Amino acid sequence: MTDSRAEPKALRADARRNRDRVLAAARAAFAAEGIAVPLDEIARRAGVGAGTVYRHFPTKEALFEAAIVDRVERMTAAARSLADAEDPGVAFFEFLDRMVEDGAVKRDLADAVGGHDSVRFLEPARELHAALAVLLERAQDAGAVRSDIDVADLMQVLKGAFTAAYATATPPTHRPRVFDVVFDGLRTR
Repeated sequence: MTDSRAEPKALRADARRNRDRVLAAARAAFAAEGIAVPLDEIARRAGVGAGTVYRHFPTKEALFEAAIVDRVERMTAAARSLADAEDPGVAFFEFLDRMVEDGAVKRDLADAVGGHDSVRFLEPARELHAALAVLLERAQDAGAVRSDIDVADLMQVLKGAFTAAYATATPPTHRPRVFDVVFDGLRTR
């Protein structure tokens, strides 16, 4: 299998812009609808033809993987940017809020974890976990987050919360309450 993130060496500026538009449209579509969204719909959302999508991403799985890896890498960069924040507790919960706002673990990541077992997800996921572990440990050291959890526990709690909050039967108005309860349970008493 070829690397879905790899690009041709000499990509023209217009081709690069098209690839970026396709990737952005795919991130949004997969986050909202999961992997079931048709490639033609992604092309329409990106404002390009289907052939443009296929030139950059030969299969839907290649596009899905590229979108997930890109999303995880962006979240990792955001976590790293908060690693030296003056108030570790605020930084930790700010990052969790960003995950919720960005929808970083909506249907696309649930699909990735649930059924798309790819080694390409392993290293970006490890990097995200490591960056989140730094935020968690600093927040725990500052007394802002309970000390009896580790990053693996946190990821399981977050996965459960996102699964519950983004279930088809959950009204969007209930989602903030789900996360408020979860985040409250992470705080030191």
